[in-house]
Amino acid sequence: MVADPAGDPRMSAPVLAATATPGAEASAPAPLPMPRKPLGRTLWRYRSLYLMALPGIVYFLVFKYLPMGGLIIAFQDYKPFLGILDSPWVGFEHFVRLFTQDTFFMLLRNTLFLSFLLMLISFPVPIILALLLNELRGIVFKRSVQTIIYIPHFMSWVIVVSLFYVMLTTDGGAINNLIVSLGGEPVGFLTDPDWLRPMYVFQHVWRTAGWGTIVYLAALTAVDMSLYEAAEIDGANRWQQTWHITLPAIRATIIVLFILSIGDFLELGFEHMFLLLNSMNREVGEIFDTFVYTAGIQNGQLSFATAVGLFKGLVGLVLVMGANTFAKKLGEEGVY
Repeated sequence: MVADPAGDPRMSAPVLAATATPGAEASAPAPLPMPRKPLGRTLWRYRSLYLMALPGIVYFLVFKYLPMGGLIIAFQDYKPFLGILDSPWVGFEHFVRLFTQDTFFMLLRNTLFLSFLLMLISFPVPIILALLLNELRGIVFKRSVQTIIYIPHFMSWVIVVSLFYVMLTTDGGAINNLIVSLGGEPVGFLTDPDWLRPMYVFQHVWRTAGWGTIVYLAALTAVDMSLYEAAEIDGANRWQQTWHITLPAIRATIIVLFILSIGDFLELGFEHMFLLLNSMNREVGEIFDTFVYTAGIQNGQLSFATAVGLFKGLVGLVLVMGANTFAKKLGEEGVY
């Protein structure tokens, strides 16, 4: 008497398949499609989450998406008293003017140079700070350091530039007073073109680096501590653990933030550079953001200034899409 293999719970799936009748096809019933819930019911079920997201949604709608309708004046000779509908169309005239002006290459050179400096210096600093803070074991000391490096983020650029002005001015500045007391000559940090870019980058790092560590510190909390224990048993030192465990664990976060930051490659910020500019350093400090203010607000060339801003936005869009595509080809998730 032969036992029924199908009735024996000890028989595995491969054994059952091997003992099945040759030519027989296993036909499993197709899964039934899940019924789609009505949109209103879904919104009501997650109403608390949508209410929390509502201020952010309203902010982006009002300040990011609705103003995009005004980009149409980049293709017009906009006259405020005529309005958008009645202003004459000029096509790509403002873009041709932008690319053929002598100032375009100066603006492009200054903007690209500062953007590369920020990408090389300012972007890695929060990562390094987060790694250093992660190595601290004293909770009180760690939180004290975090608080100190967070404080500059809550200062406006007016306060930051004013603090550096007080310290660096040749008329009683603390740094120049120290240089003179050591037998040196006063240095024109605020007027010398050679000092503008280093001062700009240093101020940017000092104000933003501490706040930028928050995301990386949050990512570091998700690292499995057993990996460090196993690496320590294998004889890995702290640097090897950081290189082979910590950095790969936050690699996805680094790539996402890099893609988002590269979208602002030509967006250095108007306020910071405007406060540092003067007649002595304008040749190396004039960027697209300050040029938009000069052309649009001071000279009243609203259509031309809008064309410059649209050019910056298109370059940022292309850079984000290119960086995201490249990241996906390398096997990363990317932004979208």
